[in-house]
Amino acid sequence: MNPKIAFDLKCSHGKPLVCGLDEAGRGCLAGPVVAASVVFDYRKNFPFCVDDSKRLKPKERKRLFQEIIYFCEDWAVGVVGWKSIDRMNIRNAAILAIERAYSFLKIKPDIILVDGNMPLDFSVRTLNIISGDSKSFAVGAASIIAKVVRDKLMERYHRLYPVYNFLSNKGYPTPEHKKALLFYGASPIHRRTFKGVSK
Repeated sequence: MNPKIAFDLKCSHGKPLVCGLDEAGRGCLAGPVVAASVVFDYRKNFPFCVDDSKRLKPKERKRLFQEIIYFCEDWAVGVVGWKSIDRMNIRNAAILAIERAYSFLKIKPDIILVDGNMPLDFSVRTLNIISGDSKSFAVGAASIIAKVVRDKLMERYHRLYPVYNFLSNKGYPTPEHKKALLFYGASPIHRRTFKGVSK
């Protein structure tokens, strides 16, 4: 058995419907934070393996994205924009995105596995797992969905604001992105409260 699936089943005490939750975009200077939820029925077999989305190349993430949404029982995303991030701070915005992603599910799981240590209050038993995207199959799958969806959004924003090269940096604080901020100032989708933008 896939060791990550075995890990999930151990956490769920053998109950088969497991939901993974994760988010992408917390460390960015621009754009939204995106969370994803994905439910698997571990009575089935899955002909693929997942990993932390940050360890995968874009082509691998896109391929796995298609496999995940085909083989899972249900999936959803939650998005919180940059204005809300500035208003409530990135931690609270990430929690809201995760809550939204879970609320949009049509199939409710036996247990929820969440990456990190964010305080969440769901009616279903919830376990926080540090580095969950590399330990858990369900959380790793959620990290891939969140990353792929957010990258697609940033690619669209690149067409509106090409000088920041969101196509490449996806809003993260790369040297090129920082130079563009110094030269052009902030775009409408930049997070104004973030260090590097607020200056």
